[in-house]
Amino acid sequence: MSNISRYNAKDTTLIVDGVYYTAIGEDGISWEKEEAYFETAVGCQGDIVKSEINNDIHTLTVSLQVTSPQLSHAIGLKDRKEPFSIWAINKELGLKLGGSKANIKEMPEIALGSEAEDIEIAFTVFDGAVTKE
Repeated sequence: MSNISRYNAKDTTLIVDGVYYTAIGEDGISWEKEEAYFETAVGCQGDIVKSEINNDIHTLTVSLQVTSPQLSHAIGLKDRKEPFSIWAINKELGLKLGGSKANIKEMPEIALGSEAEDIEIAFTVFDGAVTKE
């Protein structure tokens, strides 16, 4: 018999610098590591060297609706010099991703046209971590 699984985007919470974000846009939240975990080199006799890359930098991108009450908080963080925490948590899936040291690398694009468009904000997370409970 097939298993039926459940996923609901509302189960995900985003906390940036201690502030809970609401009105997450259509694309939600994405998470990406800056580099691979390792590189390989193969010698002429087939010996393999696996070089570990010690780069914990990740990018957490959040799509906020232009009407999000936390948009002004997010835009205010763009000039912040000191890192702040950012965590995306989905208790239903047991996923937690983010870190305690993040900054906004560049100003997001904001379009004010005939229709409301989401605003994508990319946070660089210097100590990125992913856990699955």
